[in-house]
Amino acid sequence: MKKSTTGLLLGSALVVGLSGCASSASQSSGMGDSSASDRAWYKHPAVCSVAGGLIGAGIGYSAVDDDDEDTGAYVGGTVGAAAAALLCAEPNKGPEPVGDSDGDGVPDDKDQCPGTPAGVAVDAVGCPLDSDGDGVPDYQDQCPGTPAGAEVNALGCVEDLVLQDVNFEFDSARLTAGAESVLTDVAAKLRSNENVRVRIEGHTDSVGPADYNKDLSQRRADSVASFLASQGISADRMTTIGYGEEQPVASNDTKAGRAENRRVELGEWE
Repeated sequence: MKKSTTGLLLGSALVVGLSGCASSASQSSGMGDSSASDRAWYKHPAVCSVAGGLIGAGIGYSAVDDDDEDTGAYVGGTVGAAAAALLCAEPNKGPEPVGDSDGDGVPDDKDQCPGTPAGVAVDAVGCPLDSDGDGVPDYQDQCPGTPAGAEVNALGCVEDLVLQDVNFEFDSARLTAGAESVLTDVAAKLRSNENVRVRIEGHTDSVGPADYNKDLSQRRADSVASFLASQGISADRMTTIGYGEEQPVASNDTKAGRAENRRVELGEWE
């Protein structure tokens, strides 16, 4: 057989053989969980390289004059081995995508506050928003809008918080529907701030006997605590006290002043 014919046959074998290796490598790379170690031995790049080298050497040997047979075989073997190894190699899959474990929209490799609760608004580095910059995240802050530089407690408040619109039925400790709506929001923030304990204080105006007012204020404070407990706040995180008419914040001589004095306050229980 002539060398040219031999070279053509070997070249055809090289193309067919290496195409098969490349196809096998490509298919195995698309199988998801399969790894390089699961591939058949003859599909491995090293085996392909040996086969390509042998075939390439044969082509080089057959394609040159008799005086250059060794050189042709060497060059053909080198080229064939390199080409075969490249064709059978696993394609570059690129880096694995970075996850977002807490689902806040910030990838884990950039998230400076991992583990953010679901639904909490975060900034560019994955930390809960703190609009007033008081160190207490918005979703835990009972007093949003604190002035810059003010020192706050664990509730995010400078002082005890007067629970606005937490009212009761006349001469009763029964909460109004509006009061329950306000306390539902208070409870949500307390649930997210599990290390905080609260003090619930009841206050009245001076209308009526002092002893009666003190008892009424205690019952109202207890009613608030009971509602918060129904919203998932543990009883051992709360203490209640009724002051009656002892701590007015306005004059009891006017209707408006008496309305201010009838209040429930929330503070940090240290």
